[in-house]
Amino acid sequence: MDTQATSLVKLKDTVSALKDADQPLVVIAGATATGKSAFALDLADHMPSTIINADSMQVYDAIPILTAQPTAQERAQAPHALYGFLPPDDACSAARWSALALQAIQSAWDDRRLPILVGGTGLYLRSLLRGIADVPDIDPAIRTSVRAQLEAEGPAPLYEQLSALDPDGAARLSPNDRQRIARALEVVLATGTLLAEWQKQAAPGLLDQPGVTALRVVAEMDRETLYARCERRLDAMLSAGALDELAELMRKDLASDTPILRAVGVPPLAQYMREALSFEEAVELAKRDTRRFAKRQLTWFRHQFADWTRLSQ
Repeated sequence: MDTQATSLVKLKDTVSALKDADQPLVVIAGATATGKSAFALDLADHMPSTIINADSMQVYDAIPILTAQPTAQERAQAPHALYGFLPPDDACSAARWSALALQAIQSAWDDRRLPILVGGTGLYLRSLLRGIADVPDIDPAIRTSVRAQLEAEGPAPLYEQLSALDPDGAARLSPNDRQRIARALEVVLATGTLLAEWQKQAAPGLLDQPGVTALRVVAEMDRETLYARCERRLDAMLSAGALDELAELMRKDLASDTPILRAVGVPPLAQYMREALSFEEAVELAKRDTRRFAKRQLTWFRHQFADWTRLSQ
């Protein structure tokens, strides 16, 4: 697949050509608010399909509005898989998601439906398509110790320890990336082997399997248009009851490093609900964070999926 741009009309023509493939697959990646889900629904209207979630926050059954999960009306248009199936305190790794995604894809093939992977979590997609390292299970005592230290002291001491044990690995991470620092540290402590070494031993990915015919596209648009869409969508989420669902989530008293609490827009809105920010301040920070998140995603997909076709509005 080259990096040419395509339109939805052209994409539908390309998808039609997949109907005779034994194991067809469409992957729609892209930054938040680029219209990925709408593209997928349009394709599902064009060809019997199952839409499969590839977003790390949409796997949770909490805050479906704030995480932009498909509405009941959208779910009625086509079968959807891996949306809102986990409680918020149940961690979902790339490896776990990949195994579940493979099952959902196979189920779609068995039903003679086109599986359409949709999402903006690049690590999930890369792990599924290109393969993921088979890291042994981490000793629960080590994991508990690392996570307890993270909760009590923050990422700085863990980052310092990781830098001593795996300087190259630490250099690739932001000193504030709590989850990846903790993951890299617990792997080297538990296995004696650096995470990068495990990653070199990654098992073959889905694209390496014979018979799979994949169409891979990245939905994108110019940055200013995307930023405006992000802001309008957050306003719509708030109007649709996002604060009510966030209040329900906060009543669960989850650990502060629970992934869903770091979903884009959640931290400042949670501060508003704790009366640490005004509503106006929280909304502006949430919009800022969403713009920054979208910018990071644009950059990531531009570099990591450089050979994918670009899908524009």
